[in-house]
Amino acid sequence: MSAAFEHISATAPLPAHLRGGVVAIGNFDGVHRGHQAVLERALAEARRRGVPALVLTFEPHPRQVFRPDMPLFVLTPPPMKARLLSHLGFAALVEQPFTRAFAGLSAEAFVTDVLERNLGITHAVTGFDFHFGKDRQGGPAFLMAAGERHGFGVTLVDAFRDEGAEVVSSSRIRALLCEGEAAEAAGLLGYRFTVESEVIGGQRLGRTLGFPTANMRLSAEAELKEGIYAVRFRRADGTLYDGVASFGRRPTVDDNGAPLLETFVFDFSGDLYGEICEVSFFGFLRPEVKFDGLDALVAQIKRDEAEARALLAGVRPLSDLDSAIAF
Repeated sequence: MSAAFEHISATAPLPAHLRGGVVAIGNFDGVHRGHQAVLERALAEARRRGVPALVLTFEPHPRQVFRPDMPLFVLTPPPMKARLLSHLGFAALVEQPFTRAFAGLSAEAFVTDVLERNLGITHAVTGFDFHFGKDRQGGPAFLMAAGERHGFGVTLVDAFRDEGAEVVSSSRIRALLCEGEAAEAAGLLGYRFTVESEVIGGQRLGRTLGFPTANMRLSAEAELKEGIYAVRFRRADGTLYDGVASFGRRPTVDDNGAPLLETFVFDFSGDLYGEICEVSFFGFLRPEVKFDGLDALVAQIKRDEAEARALLAGVRPLSDLDSAIAF
């Protein structure tokens, strides 16, 4: 992440050098190709005006506030979202805490309090269907009229469609990842789906079998299909390794375990405990299987390793963003 990039809360005063910028507004969970169409317009407008490019987003996701009974698989938690936006070229991610009180603000108060007073924007860029304010009373027409009243420009971006003419959405990507379709999800994201977490201690069974793993817990809402994946593993210092990862409950050795991401990092020996690392998913190899003993498990792990090495040997970046994240 660029040293100049800033990740700040909307509750704090915006630094003076970021005021007067162009702001892309939205939740942007996944920072997928549809979002990137909006984001690239904001970057272009900021370059044209010679002002900072910012992203205003909402945390937690509004659905988590309004429907806490419905778990939400968040594709890009704030640190990962910030990293992606930094790579795209933004100066800052401004997070607006999303509460029921904030949701109760009128559309006019959102414009006056957040866009004008807090951010001092000169231009707003958002999707054509962006709604805001109490009971979603603010829409595209309201935002454009508010811009005329308050002295900022507005750009609305149409829905982005993939090569099959389907709208690219976070929900489509979540559904693909739930089915293990990592490559198809990457096609919609524009980069390989990547998770970030601390490496924790485990049972050390893999070490005794000759396949030591870096173990990471994902959020309870991560509905990634359980199974074996070809992955890339990035250490905190940026070093990148190929690997094969198991996400699931380890049916051969621990039927009742909570889901865990266990990555066998190729050609590495050392201590990773306590490091915040990333795993990028390139391909789903197979579902989890309960084997008849450890010998059968070891034999399958060797086959998984060979398949993952072969798959990863032929991959190429999907985009500059993919290159920055997984290559």
